[in-house]
Amino acid sequence: MRVSFLGGGNMAAALIGGMVKRGFSAAAIQVVELVPEARARLTAQFGVRCAAVADDSALACDVLVLSVKPQQLREALLPLAGRLERQLVVSIAAGVRVADIARWLGGYRHIVRAMPNMPALVGAGVAGLCADLSVGREEREIADSVLAAVGDTVWIDDESQMDAVTAISGSGPAYVFYFIEALQAAGEGMGFAPDAARKLAIETFSGAAKLAKQSAESPAVLRGRVTSKGGTTEAALNSLDADQVAAAVSRAVAAAFERGKVLGDELGAGG
Repeated sequence: MRVSFLGGGNMAAALIGGMVKRGFSAAAIQVVELVPEARARLTAQFGVRCAAVADDSALACDVLVLSVKPQQLREALLPLAGRLERQLVVSIAAGVRVADIARWLGGYRHIVRAMPNMPALVGAGVAGLCADLSVGREEREIADSVLAAVGDTVWIDDESQMDAVTAISGSGPAYVFYFIEALQAAGEGMGFAPDAARKLAIETFSGAAKLAKQSAESPAVLRGRVTSKGGTTEAALNSLDADQVAAAVSRAVAAAFERGKVLGDELGAGG
């Protein structure tokens, strides 16, 4: 399978690295990247072919991954209109809708939209994917194999839910970092050195997430197992409930969701 990337930024590099680790041939991967230093770095790191423009060789692929910044995607795609034949287009440009990508490609709709998240940079991401109706089962599996190179995948039937994917998992790492920051700060406030407080906060999150992933029990049940009646955890959880932290999280996710819809409208405007 031949895969070309339009854009060679951090997420493209993560995907390429994950694919190579999973047995994809570096010789079958190409990258179109404007910045000479980035081209040199990708070639040196992975042994892939890089080009400054989307030449015929780069477009002689089975899968074209759109990995440029969302604000730059329209400009990057317009020169490709009419040049695609049966390539599967996989877009990881946040917020850009399939209909807009199709319009910029001159009506080409063989598209899968994906929303990976930041932990993909360390092979621990999760991506939501949504396919146009023209995309068949085998091609969905191909798109899945590209994103699965850096983590788990979840398929979404209704593209309108992709804004919710962005609000939960796309923006979600920032929520986790926010809580880690707060937990570390609390530790420092109780006298721990910054390095010790950081380690306690991060390893607690990492271990709890790993346990939740591996356990058949729900997070609510696991939480109950940590919470002894009249104990320290119950005191902390009662304080969180009094401050309506769960409701605040719901409001935050809703705010991200609404902003995602607005950004989608703005990114798709014109052209």
